[in-house]
Amino acid sequence: MGASKRARQELGYRKIVLYKFQGDRRVESSVEGVHFFLRGSIEYSNPQLTIEELQGIIGARLLEVCANYFAEYGLHTPDKNEIAMICEDLANPPEGLIIPFLLNTDDVEPDRYSMNPLRASLRATGQTAYPAATVHTYGLKVDSEFVDKYENALITRREAQFIGEILAHSGESYVDYVDSAKYAQLGQVSEMLGMDLRLSSIRLPLEMLRSEAEDGLLHYITREVHRDYDAVKQAYNCMGRSMSKRTTLLTVPHSKMGYGSKRAARGRLHFNGSRLESVTVKYQTTQLYPNSVDPNDVSVAEADDAFEVPGEALSNYRFAETPSSPQFFLYALASPENAALWHGVGAFAAPQLLQSYTAVRKACMRQTVLKELQTKYGVAPSVPVQLNLVPKSMWVHPVHRNIDASVGTIADLTALLRMGMVIENLPEYADCDAS
Repeated sequence: MGASKRARQELGYRKIVLYKFQGDRRVESSVEGVHFFLRGSIEYSNPQLTIEELQGIIGARLLEVCANYFAEYGLHTPDKNEIAMICEDLANPPEGLIIPFLLNTDDVEPDRYSMNPLRASLRATGQTAYPAATVHTYGLKVDSEFVDKYENALITRREAQFIGEILAHSGESYVDYVDSAKYAQLGQVSEMLGMDLRLSSIRLPLEMLRSEAEDGLLHYITREVHRDYDAVKQAYNCMGRSMSKRTTLLTVPHSKMGYGSKRAARGRLHFNGSRLESVTVKYQTTQLYPNSVDPNDVSVAEADDAFEVPGEALSNYRFAETPSSPQFFLYALASPENAALWHGVGAFAAPQLLQSYTAVRKACMRQTVLKELQTKYGVAPSVPVQLNLVPKSMWVHPVHRNIDASVGTIADLTALLRMGMVIENLPEYADCDAS
């Protein structure tokens, strides 16, 4: 590659384990050496591939192939032959200095956005307030009423049948099922568009917390931010929150009844002097979000439980004993990303999330929080490049104008490509101050 030696040194050497699904089989691979990781995402809140997800994946691939090409040949205006070469690279799996990947957040509710065709059975099995990572597929089935209502707006009958067939042959894990379904759909779209869109993935945070040792990275982060009053206050500062009420939980303990929804959880931190004495948690039935077709169809996380967690269970954290879901701005530190592609910040994504995400990294760079990130865990604290699919240029259904329509509802996917896309840099989030 033509990238400078200095640039390679700044990126550092990392070994990252990624995965894909081939049918119902998970296939892992490791990426070693110096790379620039570009983060995209898909959702576990629905098994059908949406046009929003498709646009993000295509955007990540376009950024990757163009950046890899110009890293090798220098930045210039490409001619027609060079554009053809770049397009050829799109037909092949990612290869080069820049590696796009999907960060799949497995702590999300399985019907967060009221667009999951399994919704009725998720309610019937009592799993609407579970984190996706612990949802099981037994008893789940496609809801025919959902398909009737949202046919050709959120999903097609053909897609419903397809994901139903995959569900019938899947194992117990819901997240494995969704991955299997989406990779199958990405394979179909890849053939249709002549692009390889089957990006490798990473799951955070629950899969990593379950698999890592007690001195692992996410365990360290969870322990450290609950170390004492000052540590919690520093984390609150990164979120722009006041310590007056202390009702924001930095990690949301799961109920023994299986609940883990951050929206359904209410809590409060209690201190004895500077020591975190306890955390009280209450789960209650809570509305989540509507889909973009029917604003009155709001998904619901059904839960009812209350309990107390000793402060020591968090300051001396062990996931096996106290399962919990950390806030995104904390567990995103475990992602290898050097750049992130967000979807519609300002319209479809909350700027506050980026502010806390950026603020904690700035604080880590100043070594005011999580001081052992680099020395013990090899995580160099830095603020990744923040990129955004501009909301007004996001792809929408031609009739209903929604971004959460499935790819199957679009008769001609190439029509979406002809709409183009605009990706902007968000430099304001690199200047966020966590002091």
